[in-house]
Parts: sequence; structure tokens; C-alpha cells
Amino acid sequence: MKLKVKKGDTVKIIAGKDKGKQGKVLQVIPSAGKVVVEDINIIQRHTKPNQANPQGGIVEKPAPLAASNVMLICPGCNLPAKTGSTRDEQGAASRVCKRCQRTID
Repeated sequence: MKLKVKKGDTVKIIAGKDKGKQGKVLQVIPSAGKVVVEDINIIQRHTKPNQANPQGGIVEKPAPLAASNVMLICPGCNLPAKTGSTRDEQGAASRVCKRCQRTID
């Protein structure tokens, strides 16, 4: 499954318990159609003590959420926008904001 967002993009959550919040994409999971966004969809995991965390206890971390619930924020117009795709003279594809027609990457 091809996703419209990449690691490092700033996105806005458009559905779910964190609707309206913004964050940076930490990880993209195309096989599952999910993304992990910084400080969004925080869950608590109870972990046993190990070498990395000798104390153990409750750890909070962001969980994946459906890629359909996020929308890319255009760096040009600073608003959530749909994206299109164009190719340059060399044939390399790039994303384009459909609102302001600016190249995103």
C-alpha cells in the first residue's frame, strides 16, 4: 500500500481521540497502512525489568494509527492539504500541494 506521508512530515489528525492535534511522523508502516506520530495516540505498556530498563514499570509510547486519519500539512500554506504527484525533467516524482501548488519534496 502506498501512503501519502513520509517519515519526518508534519501531519494533522483528522479523526479519532486526538482529532485536531499536530505532530511529526516518526515511522511509516506501509504494509499495515499505519503511521506513528510523535505525542499522538499515547498508550501505556507494562514492562518487565531488563538491561535497558532495570526498574521496569509503566512506559508510555505512541501507538500506530491509520494513515487515513492523518492529513499532510503543507509547508507553504501551513494548512492541511491534499497532495498530488508530478514528475520533473529527469523523471523523479515529487509531491505537490493541491491548495498552493508548491512542491513538498
